[in-house]
Amino acid sequence: MDTVNCTQAEIARCVDRVLQSRRSTRAYRPDPIAAETVLEILDAAATAPSNSNTQPWRVHVLAGAALRELGDALVVSFREGSLPPSPHFPDSLPQEFSERQADFATRYYSCLGIDRQDAAARAAQTEKNFHFFGAPIGLLFSIDRRLTAHSWLDLGLFVQNVMIAAGARGIATCPQVSFARFHPVIASYLGMSPDHLIACGMSMGFAKTVAAVNQVRMPRQGAREFAQFVGFEPAAPAREATVLSPRTASDPRVESRRTAD
Repeated sequence: MDTVNCTQAEIARCVDRVLQSRRSTRAYRPDPIAAETVLEILDAAATAPSNSNTQPWRVHVLAGAALRELGDALVVSFREGSLPPSPHFPDSLPQEFSERQADFATRYYSCLGIDRQDAAARAAQTEKNFHFFGAPIGLLFSIDRRLTAHSWLDLGLFVQNVMIAAGARGIATCPQVSFARFHPVIASYLGMSPDHLIACGMSMGFAKTVAAVNQVRMPRQGAREFAQFVGFEPAAPAREATVLSPRTASDPRVESRRTAD
């Protein structure tokens, strides 16, 4: 869409549609994506803000044999189990968040037909992470380990921009923290600087739309559930928050407001 000839409302609708249609895609078609397209996406994403314009992000883009070789090495490391788990969450996750985590696991494994007690089947599904769920492009994001949490926030803004820019081009993505545990393996394979640390990875490609794992939907709180408005006159009108649930997940009236993780 030519933004010069669009109204602000039309631009907003397009951006909102990209944001609301984003979902974590875990099954991909093998169709290749040109390096030039990935460069376009990364150039657009690089407009992300960062503290004092420090731009702390680094991206390693893999395809073809390199992607397969690294994936194989990660599967071997995963099966060996010699690397300690990454502390994605605190040991005692507050109830509000642990309930959402449990709900995610139920929805995720149910759509795959995997019993949560079936450790072998769960492990086999986890291994698909390391081959980027069959996507033709794998991205690994790293950051200088000497930086603090505020710079990690900057990296997160950049990663989100990558997903938005890809989605605007009809390209699906899945951010994956599972790669963080395997930093030693990845750093050795890529010859990374000792100062840099893998923060996460991302699958990128064209979605298999019929795959069951791509049909699962995750609920989201509406803004009135998590945002506090102070000092507005008159006060913002009260209305029920939009919260997707199993009951509303198939309701076409909320289709345009869905997202999934």
